[in-house]
Amino acid sequence: MALIIDPAKDEIRALKNAVDWRGKRVLEVGCGDGRLTLRLASLGPSKIEAVESDAELIHTARKNLPEHYSKQIHYRVGNAEQLKYPDNTFDVVVFAWVL
Repeated sequence: MALIIDPAKDEIRALKNAVDWRGKRVLEVGCGDGRLTLRLASLGPSKIEAVESDAELIHTARKNLPEHYSKQIHYRVGNAEQLKYPDNTFDVVVFAWVL
């Protein structure tokens, strides 16, 4: 049986209602294979830095990254405990489906 994630689009609707994403700089912690990252990108942020501790998942996310999002999304291997960004680098931080 195939896993269908968010068929009613509740997740993306909730995220849309939470923030005006247009032009925002976003950090996504625990991006996994990039499924949510691509949904976030469709909401119009200027930049998404997507971090995941599992290198295989980052490889998958990069492999599945559509060309039209290649300047908007940057995937990297890392974890929440060791993020080193200057203050005010991001407008929004997403930490979903991680725990």
